[in-house]
Amino acid sequence: MGTGRLLDWPDVAIRSTTITARGLRFRALSAGPESGELVLLLHGFPQTAEAWRPALTSLGDAGYRAVAVTQRGYSPGAMPEGVDAYRMSELRDDVLAFADALGADRFHVVGHDWGGSVAWAVAGAAPERVATLTAVSTPHTAALARALKHGEQRLRMAYIPVLRLPRVPEVLFDAVGGEVAVRALSLTGLDRHKAQRDVAALREVGPGNALNWYRAVGRGTLSRDPVRVPTLHIWGDKDPAFGRLATELTAEYVDAPYHLVELQDATHWIPDEHWDDVADLVLEHLRDHPAKAPA
Repeated sequence: MGTGRLLDWPDVAIRSTTITARGLRFRALSAGPESGELVLLLHGFPQTAEAWRPALTSLGDAGYRAVAVTQRGYSPGAMPEGVDAYRMSELRDDVLAFADALGADRFHVVGHDWGGSVAWAVAGAAPERVATLTAVSTPHTAALARALKHGEQRLRMAYIPVLRLPRVPEVLFDAVGGEVAVRALSLTGLDRHKAQRDVAALREVGPGNALNWYRAVGRGTLSRDPVRVPTLHIWGDKDPAFGRLATELTAEYVDAPYHLVELQDATHWIPDEHWDDVADLVLEHLRDHPAKAPA
C-alpha cells in the first residue's frame, strides 16, 4: 500500500492511498500507525470509503491501523465487467486479499450495508483470519432471508427489484444531474450534503458496476452456517431497510460472543450520522478480542 496525501482531520491524519489486490487497484483511506492491528472498513451502497471518516479518526487515534477501502465497482481501477464479477465470493475474496496486501494474517472487519454482508461472508469463510466482526446495520444474510418471508421486511426492500433492472437504475442516478438519487437518499435519513457526495462519486465512475452487486444476488450459495468469531451488531431502530425481525434472528447465526446494540432514533446511515454514539463500543469490542497475541 502506498502512502498518499495527508488530509486534515481532528486528532489524526487520514491518508489517501491505493491497495493493489487480485490484479485490481482499489482507492482507500487509512489512519493510525502501520504497526497497529489492522481494521478493514467496508462501505455499502451507494457510498465509498469517505463514509468511514469518523471511524478512521477514532480508530486511528486509538492506535489501530484503520483502512477503509472503496470496493470493486466503485474504485476506477477495480471495475471488472459482467454481473458474475460481483458475486459475494468475489467480494469476500477481495477483503482477504486486502489483508494479504497489507501484511496482516489476522484482522478486524467492520462493514455497513452491503459492506456488512461482505463482512459476514468473510467472517464465516475465514474465521482463522478474522479477530472480530462488527456488523453495522446489516443482519446475517440467512437471518435476512428468513425475515424476507414476512411482508414487513419484503416491503422494506421493495426497492431492490428496481435496482436489479437493466439500465433503469442507471437512468435514475443520472436524472436531473443526480438530484433524484440525492433526494431518495435524503428521505432515508442521510444528510443531504453527504448524499450529494455519494451520488457525485458514483456518477463519476458510472453506477452500473455498483448496481451489479444487486444484480448478482442469487448467483452463489447463501451461507447459513453460524459465524464463529466475536461479533458486535449495531442497528438503528429507524433503519428503513433492515427491520427488527432480521436483526433479532441474527443471534442464531453467531456461535461466539455476540452483542447487539440498538440505537434509538438512529437511521440506516450509522457510520456517517451516529458514529460518535458507538465509537467507544467498537473500540471496547476490538480491545476485548485482540488480533495479535500478547507479547
